[in-house]
Amino acid sequence: MKHDPIASGKRKPVNLSLDTGVVAAAREVGINLSQACEAALRDAATAERNRRWKDDNRAWAESVNRWVEENGLPLAPLRLF
Repeated sequence: MKHDPIASGKRKPVNLSLDTGVVAAAREVGINLSQACEAALRDAATAERNRRWKDDNRAWAESVNRWVEENGLPLAPLRLF
């Protein structure tokens, strides 16, 4: 079982406005609207958090990469492959 850092385990009723054609198509094939919306929101929130982390830490990552390019990996002599 994978840990979901976003999920609280609690439910909150919300109102959504969805295109009627999309809702009809989803119901026609038996898709649970709540589960599908929750999964899409989870994916969108995770993607945005990851994008922001990368943006916020870009300078640090670039400096580490530059250091490794100039100095090599610190433990490279100990590698067995």
